Amino acid sequence: MRSYRAIIERFIQEFGDGPVEQVTPEQILTYLNRLTEGNKLYTKRIRFSQLSSLFNFVRNNIDPDLRNPCDRPMIRKLYRERVPLRWKIIEMETIDEIIFRTTKVRNRFFHYKNRISRKKLKYQNHPKF
Repeated sequence: MRSYRAIIERFIQEFGDGPVEQVTPEQILTYLNRLTEGNKLYTKRIRFSQLSSLFNFVRNNIDPDLRNPCDRPMIRKLYRERVPLRWKIIEMETIDEIIFRTTKVRNRFFHYKNRISRKKLKYQNHPKF
């Protein structure tokens, strides 16, 4: 609650003299940029989430006709969570085939060594009963 209090107090200082319905997405974006200047992206996402939650709270409990200015595609895109890149996992049989088809002994040893390391990693992450 303390973290919400800080952003609400700053919001009131900035927009307290006018009605909440008249706050535009451009004003929200300017406010968030000024509020989070010099902060890390994670902090910026948290502040955006807190401000969006404030507008959702007002809409759900006070004014159902209020439109959340944070709920615009442009602003959401700026503060959305990045999806990490997922690597495709290669099956052990495929790795064995690569090792078998390798013609140079040196390369075959390299592939085999990596296969052993991967197998160890697989069993280390396996839950123990």
